[in-house]
Amino acid sequence: MTSAAPDPKPLPPAPPAPEDCCRSGCNPCVFDLYEAELRQYERELAAWEARQGDATNGRKTGRKSRRERLS
Repeated sequence: MTSAAPDPKPLPPAPPAPEDCCRSGCNPCVFDLYEAELRQYERELAAWEARQGDATNGRKTGRKSRRERLS
């Protein structure tokens, strides 16, 4: 019997606290970095969900993407 390699669900990035921003117009700002990390997380989550769907014979998770939720 072979077991599948572990495939843990990706974890979302921790949002920065309001006081993490120095309000001096840094480029990139900590909030810009967080947005980039959040987009990467969403891509990784979508890929993970697709793999889970493959592992469960194509069943959908029913989860909407961030873009779908905001539409």
